[in-house]
Amino acid sequence: MEPDILGAPYERETIDLGRDDEGPVVATLVRRRAERPTGRAVLYVHGFVDYFFQTHMADHFVEQGWDFYALDLRKYGRSLLPHQTPNFCLDLSDYFPELDAAAKIIRERDGNSTMLVNAHSTGGLITALWAHNRRDAGIIDGLFMNSPFFDINAPWFIRRPLVAAVSRLSRRAPKRALPLGLNQVYGQSLHAEHRGEWSYDLAWKPLGGFPVRTGWLAAIRRAQQQLRAGLQIPAPVLVACSTRTFKGAKWHDDAALADAVLDVEHIVRWAPRLGQHVTLARFDGGKHDLTLSGAAVRERVFAELDRWIGGFLPPAPTDVVSAAGDGGPAPTRVVPAPPAAAPAGTTAAEAN
Repeated sequence: MEPDILGAPYERETIDLGRDDEGPVVATLVRRRAERPTGRAVLYVHGFVDYFFQTHMADHFVEQGWDFYALDLRKYGRSLLPHQTPNFCLDLSDYFPELDAAAKIIRERDGNSTMLVNAHSTGGLITALWAHNRRDAGIIDGLFMNSPFFDINAPWFIRRPLVAAVSRLSRRAPKRALPLGLNQVYGQSLHAEHRGEWSYDLAWKPLGGFPVRTGWLAAIRRAQQQLRAGLQIPAPVLVACSTRTFKGAKWHDDAALADAVLDVEHIVRWAPRLGQHVTLARFDGGKHDLTLSGAAVRERVFAELDRWIGGFLPPAPTDVVSAAGDGGPAPTRVVPAPPAAAPAGTTAAEAN
């Protein structure tokens, strides 16, 4: 581990992923350990045009005894190398090696018996496929999906026939840029230099995003098709999104109170396809990244997340909780075997 750009107590390590057609490839795992560990850890996975900077989210988990980890995927944020095409991949399974490596570090090396995956937007789609693919490995105890990217926010003709045609084009020119992508409204609603309250690196998370390329869009299409066909994630899943979608291409105050990136009704429609234990929570006034919404909304999001965790994830070992509550010395990281999985019977969102 080495110091992270966020400064102490954050540290990071580089995960070597070999080479691809552009050269060396790495991912970056950021870590902040709880002062009083409970044998539980959360792994945060960002979205498209994104990276980890949400320290207030880490604060929330660490205060409750969770070790916090965040993974900057290959070609994103801390992991983006000068020779690489930003945020590009040809298949979402390309990210499985760094997710596997992060999970191994969290569980085997750092000694956590419970792991919650906390994923946002495209990270939600990636980790859903990963959790389905690794469903028999017992790696994941729960998934919190913050506005997951389950469908393209566009009219039917664009997101079905037109995207299918673009996917065919990707076989010949996978890195061809398309006249699609984010407008600047969402970025303006976030960044402190515009209409938001957050400071982050605009080189890694530009207001207008990075170019959408044919190969990446084809990879998203295949992944979303797999989701719509139905996944079998055995762990309990909490899917959270706003109650409203903002469709405008120019700034309006409503953009600060809605999802300005995805159509939230798509999220609601496809969430039940994740597995048999899916809970849906919607937040009025929530932005695309719910944890970057206004303070009152953030408070409700974290409260609902805590309530869901209490109902469906393995509890912290009693002896560890007691030691932390007594104000005594922090317990060691020798943890017991994982408890039995949470019982079935969570509420399931109904498809439109």
